[in-house]
Amino acid sequence: MSDVPPDPPEEPSDPPAKEAAPDDPLSLARQIADSYRNGPAARRRPHRPRAQSPRRTSKEDPSTVSDLLGEVVRAQGWDSRLASQRVFSDWAGIVGPEIAQHSEVVAFSDGILQVKADSTAWATQLKLLAARLVARLNDELGHGSVLRIEVIGPQAPSWKRGSRSIRGARGPRDTYG
Repeated sequence: MSDVPPDPPEEPSDPPAKEAAPDDPLSLARQIADSYRNGPAARRRPHRPRAQSPRRTSKEDPSTVSDLLGEVVRAQGWDSRLASQRVFSDWAGIVGPEIAQHSEVVAFSDGILQVKADSTAWATQLKLLAARLVARLNDELGHGSVLRIEVIGPQAPSWKRGSRSIRGARGPRDTYG
């Protein structure tokens, strides 16, 4: 006799399907879906989508909230005001992330947009790009909504007050020549 261990019992390759409990909602839903998929109606003919006819709307048809709000906005005449406020909310989307990173909208009234730059270099760059920015803003917000861009640079320090100021002096001009 040899010391060879006996072979382990073979496992079935496919485990038997579990019988679903009658109160299991997931298995019941699966059975219903399978019956529709494999039922006699599925064998009749393949499903072809019908051409959709234009739908007529009437007063009884439900409307979406966005449609109703759009009607209220138009009726009250708020279209142009909402479009102009988009300058503040979507500045980066309109002018691009790089320009928006170095500038911010300060005010917008009567077609004049005031933009504050974070450095003098960016203030100069925005002044050079002003015509293109006006065209881009008018494309996004509506024709003629922006007439001009005023660029404001960073505020320089003031030597008129503080511990190093002299009463009656001309300020920094005294030291530079």
